[in-house]
Amino acid sequence: MSFFDDDDQPTRTTRTPRPRRAGGRAASAGGPTDQQQLMIRRAIAIGVLVILLIVIVLGFKSCRDNARKNSLRDYNREVATIVQDSDTQVSKPLFDLLTSNQNQSPVTLETQINQYRVVADQQAQRARDLDVPSQMTGAQRHLTTVLDFRAEALAVVADQIRAALGSARAAEDATNEIAGQMQKLLASDVVYSQRVAPLIKQELDDNDITGQTIASSKFLPNLGWLDPGTVATRIGGEGGGATQPLAPGPHGHGLTSVSVGDTTLQPQPAVNRLPAGSDTTFDVTFQNQGANDETNVKVTVRISGAGKPITVNKTVPQTKAGAEAQVQIPLGQSPPIGTPVTIKVTVDKVRGEQTTDNNTQSYTALFTR
Repeated sequence: MSFFDDDDQPTRTTRTPRPRRAGGRAASAGGPTDQQQLMIRRAIAIGVLVILLIVIVLGFKSCRDNARKNSLRDYNREVATIVQDSDTQVSKPLFDLLTSNQNQSPVTLETQINQYRVVADQQAQRARDLDVPSQMTGAQRHLTTVLDFRAEALAVVADQIRAALGSARAAEDATNEIAGQMQKLLASDVVYSQRVAPLIKQELDDNDITGQTIASSKFLPNLGWLDPGTVATRIGGEGGGATQPLAPGPHGHGLTSVSVGDTTLQPQPAVNRLPAGSDTTFDVTFQNQGANDETNVKVTVRISGAGKPITVNKTVPQTKAGAEAQVQIPLGQSPPIGTPVTIKVTVDKVRGEQTTDNNTQSYTALFTR
């Protein structure tokens, strides 16, 4: 029957197409694009790193340059402070004291000058303790010389001031000595103005540092202090033979020879080998090359170059015109051993002496046992 026939018909089902799997040619088609993007990203990253490194390097260089410039500025300011203190705390009160000491006893005067000498020593030490940029080593070397000169000169002035205010005979020699130390103070001014200040300015200019003031320094008030007669008048002493008539004709001495034991010293650059001992004595021979007898001629031996310098001296009461004079100067202590030193021997300038280049001689020596 027909309805049986309909029921016997098989049921039809609709098949859903199976999706294609990713991969194959479609996946491989995107491979080169991904690789190119990867390379671009790497290039960008490398570029960023390079830029970052450049920024770091430039920043480091800028910091280093700023630090260098700041150190140069600081050094200039510190030097200015020290030399201005030297002028105001030592020079001004010292010369005010020397020219108005009539109300001071010689002992009190010596004590006060020694106090100024202590301050000068402290200023020299402040200079040695500075943090010195490498570019300023030349200026620093001359700066310490300047301040050492000032402290050394004040020590001698303090040592001689009582004698300069004493009896006429002793006062003359002491006043001459004080005038000689004024030359050292003048030298300190010259070294500062011709070496320290120009070297500081040069380094500041070379590093494009502007707006800085280079301090000046003048320790010696005027050149009148170089004349013994003027010194005697200003300090109120009786010495300074320049106020007394000077005998006519040439004055002065010349160093002839220096020996230690059997060894006659040979001037630099020769190296003299000398025996060392606590009884080391220098035999100094010099000649009165003038036409006048001289009195109280001071001869000094100074050893430097190894530790603290050693300075000894002796005064010859009188030298005869045209004649040689000898003086033995004991060292009084053992000299430095095994280290080359410089021995400087000086016959002090006398009043009226015009030529002094033959008064001093330097020798290189090596003391051995």
